[in-house]
Amino acid sequence: MEKRASDLRDNSAVEPARASQIIVQNWTAPDNQFLKDWQALADISSDPNPFFEPWALLPALNEFAEPETVTLLAYYEAKQLTGVMPVKRAISYYGYPIPHLSAWSHDNAFCGAPLTLAGSEYGFAAAVHHWADARTHTGLFLHFNHLPEHGPFHAALRHFASNNRIEAGIVHREARAMLQSDQSPEEYFAAAMSGKKRKELRRQLNRLSEHGDIRFDRTTSDAGLSKWIDDFLTLEAAGWKGREKTALSDNVPNERFFRATLTGAGNAGKLERLSLSLDSRPVAMLANFLSPPGAFSFKTTFDENYARFSPGVLLQKENLDLLANPHIEWTDSCAAADHPMIERDLAAKTQHGGREYRPWWRI
Repeated sequence: MEKRASDLRDNSAVEPARASQIIVQNWTAPDNQFLKDWQALADISSDPNPFFEPWALLPALNEFAEPETVTLLAYYEAKQLTGVMPVKRAISYYGYPIPHLSAWSHDNAFCGAPLTLAGSEYGFAAAVHHWADARTHTGLFLHFNHLPEHGPFHAALRHFASNNRIEAGIVHREARAMLQSDQSPEEYFAAAMSGKKRKELRRQLNRLSEHGDIRFDRTTSDAGLSKWIDDFLTLEAAGWKGREKTALSDNVPNERFFRATLTGAGNAGKLERLSLSLDSRPVAMLANFLSPPGAFSFKTTFDENYARFSPGVLLQKENLDLLANPHIEWTDSCAAADHPMIERDLAAKTQHGGREYRPWWRI
């Protein structure tokens, strides 16, 4: 029997949860109680993922998703919300016309791990598979992307596939720098960068100070956030991204998403902002999402007029203070592999080799 698009999104009233079940939620007009339960789950998810928290995922869905093809799955155990994941029906796979079901993501999201309660990962993996299997239509498989390879949900997927003799495997891996260390910020900086480079960075800071009063600011408050966002977008647009028309402000949905997400993160106490200013004018800016025990360095920009002073690297050095945060164990750089500023100047030396692996899984 053919499934219609309306069957996929299923915006009907939510029925009382049975012992264990998937319920499709209406993400275009979410229920207030579901939003509260969703945020409560995000705060303790075994796989931290700010991009699937309501303040980030809802703006993304509203800007980038097609309601006819994207479904928001909620997994309940004994009436408690223990899993959340967006799913889409896709018609192509790495450029090939192969229809399938896939975890939904977008270009400004750097993690695709579902939000899950610790101990519920296996049940959620099984429930998502069974839900997808019953709604396959023309979809040939279920695809997960941006999963932390050492995360609990990834392990649950492996166990579920093995236990049920389901053909599954990793089809792609990507790696990027991750900050994780038991050292203090000062110890880490000394170990990560050569003495010659540290001396050069101090010289650049001194030379920059000759152009005016310099100041580093770090805050988790949402005070002045609207102006901070305006300054960030202006600074980014003035650089190479603006020249190549890839700045956030060059794309209306991207800009709206950025404004809404940072505002939501600030209201939720999940945003940390860093700035390096010269005479009160920002020359480098960084937005971190805090999702204990992890953090994600979401977006950064700097003034290219002062590039010879390495303002971006100076701000990344300041960002090492995350190592002193008792609630943060690691920080995902969200940077492309081999990014020159992250990999070369502040190379992450961690127990995982300085990289976090995020595989694409297919079952």
